Amino acid sequence: MKQALLVIDIQNDYFKAGKMELVTPEQALKQINRLETHFSERNEPIIYIQHINYQPNPLFFENGTSGADLHQQLHVNSSSIIVEKQYPNSFFQTTLQETLASLQVEQLVITGMMTHMCVDSTTRAGKELGYHPILISDATATKDLTFDNRTVQAKDVQSSYLAALQNFAKIVSTEEYLK
Repeated sequence: MKQALLVIDIQNDYFKAGKMELVTPEQALKQINRLETHFSERNEPIIYIQHINYQPNPLFFENGTSGADLHQQLHVNSSSIIVEKQYPNSFFQTTLQETLASLQVEQLVITGMMTHMCVDSTTRAGKELGYHPILISDATATKDLTFDNRTVQAKDVQSSYLAALQNFAKIVSTEEYLK
């Protein structure tokens, strides 16, 4: 099965001093870099998803700001495939599905941020569209969430979402995938 690496929203606003700082995004980025190298060495496609917010005064990913830029440690170059999105689901109102079809991709290897939002939404859609997702657990990051005056720690958010996504994807670590 021809695979593509999907790198979702590795953008500056999710890192230190960003407008929506996540918990340990640097650790996820290190694993994504390993996967980028793996896919590049095999001449397999890497698709970067970039969320751009065009709304007035958005909380983060504001169009034209450095916070919306893809993180400088990604292996992006002038020939990289970048798909812009405005919604959590990377397939919704984007060119992602057409891009995958043109590359004859049959399976997605999914990484990115935030696990509880865009990674979740895209993984579920990928399954429903027949892309047999593999989700790389340690190449994702999230944040603390609050509900009913209670804070749910990022590690618990991460575990809960990965547990639920087992119904939509094979979930492995970077090390397990690279073996």
